[in-house]
Amino acid sequence: MKAIFIAYNQAYNEEIVNLLEDCGQRGYTLWNEIGGRGSVDGEPHLGNHAWPTQNHAVLTVLDDALVPEVMARLRQTDADNAMLGLRAYVLPVEEAL
Repeated sequence: MKAIFIAYNQAYNEEIVNLLEDCGQRGYTLWNEIGGRGSVDGEPHLGNHAWPTQNHAVLTVLDDALVPEVMARLRQTDADNAMLGLRAYVLPVEEAL
């Protein structure tokens, strides 16, 4: 099993959740209104008067076989939406309950 941690501009929440569901991934944990600043070229998303935008984040645990499809769809979504600021990280899951 693997976990994918996904952080993105809050305006794209519906697209990200729908992407997971379209890939057959039902379960996830969602964090709303989180701040951050990208390491490449994006603006800060801090939820304050200077930088009012915020991010959301999703953690989903899925079978290894589903990871390539989800990551490919996330890459395409990021490429299609320059302001998305999407970052996704695949992590090993050693044990689940």
